Amino acid sequence: MKINKELMKGSTSILILTLLENENMYGYQMAQALKKKSENVFDLKEGTLYPMLHGLENEGAVESYWSEAENGKRRKYYKITKEGRKLLKHKKNEWNTYAKAVNSIIGGTCFE
Repeated sequence: MKINKELMKGSTSILILTLLENENMYGYQMAQALKKKSENVFDLKEGTLYPMLHGLENEGAVESYWSEAENGKRRKYYKITKEGRKLLKHKKNEWNTYAKAVNSIIGGTCFE
């Protein structure tokens, strides 16, 4: 199922920060992890992912660095910062409040 871009826009940063909470990753790796974990619902394109990463970097939520991968390619990795962990905690609380309110109105967590 294709998800409305406006709906995704509000949740993309929490997804990225959650991935980076567990390990440093490069952009393509994040896109593939989101796609796999969401069963193809979150299929982020470069035009969505990289501006989001740059915005998070400008906010001080993530930092980037270059590193050589096992295959010899240089990749730009991203890691969550202390500020990013605070932001993630806030966003998770915000998301839980929002999801609870929506579910109380529409009646549950999953619908057919």
